[in-house]
Amino acid sequence: MDEDESLRRYGLHPTGTNLEEVRCLLSAHTRLERRAQGDGDTELMKLCCVQLFNAGKLEDVLLIWRAKAAGMDAGCSIDIQLLCGSGLAETKAHLSKQRLPEAAAALAQLNRCEAAGDFTHFSVAAQSVQYAAYYM
Repeated sequence: MDEDESLRRYGLHPTGTNLEEVRCLLSAHTRLERRAQGDGDTELMKLCCVQLFNAGKLEDVLLIWRAKAAGMDAGCSIDIQLLCGSGLAETKAHLSKQRLPEAAAALAQLNRCEAAGDFTHFSVAAQSVQYAAYYM
């Protein structure tokens, strides 16, 4: 599946079993990208992250972080804001409760980006509108 097919099949706001399929697709391409840069489709990975961002589930934060951390291309393609579909404060609180090194790394990166101004005027709704304009 490519980016266009995923957008046609799931749209930007997947629900139910479609949301689980997006998670599986993102996981598969994350594994490919970790194996060798360029093996995963980073544009498709970004779209999957946007779809998960729009679902706003905290359970997806680390899945999105793993995708972003899979390689240099993925890291550049997947915006840090995509971790925050439930909101910045909620995401930081969620990550601070996790006992995984990757959660600590994600939280540290969020804090660095927030300090650098990457979340100035951030809102979930505005970010969602921005992605909708990008994909439509």
